[in-house]
Amino acid sequence: MEMLQQMVSVAVVLGLLGGTLWWLRRRGLAQVSGLPGLPRRKSAALLQRVERLSLSPTHSLHLVRLADRAILIASSPSGCQVVESSPWSYLEKTQLEKVVEQRP
Repeated sequence: MEMLQQMVSVAVVLGLLGGTLWWLRRRGLAQVSGLPGLPRRKSAALLQRVERLSLSPTHSLHLVRLADRAILIASSPSGCQVVESSPWSYLEKTQLEKVVEQRP
């Protein structure tokens, strides 16, 4: 009986958390990304974080898309620095060429 009560309690707490997340998402106060089963929305934002590569616990590279520009930014404890900037269409073209080359 005690086990059933614990399972029901956990289910109620998870239900409340899910309901709160749903309510926050509807009001625009929370965003959830990367969860399976959730449809991905195309963002019309001018600035997008495309990818992040961690080099060490304190150093990382960030690929950012700003309109039609791809910007590679290095971040460290001493600050951030732009490493490379190129047209986004050039980056997409080179990525497509790599995919085609890898196919047998």
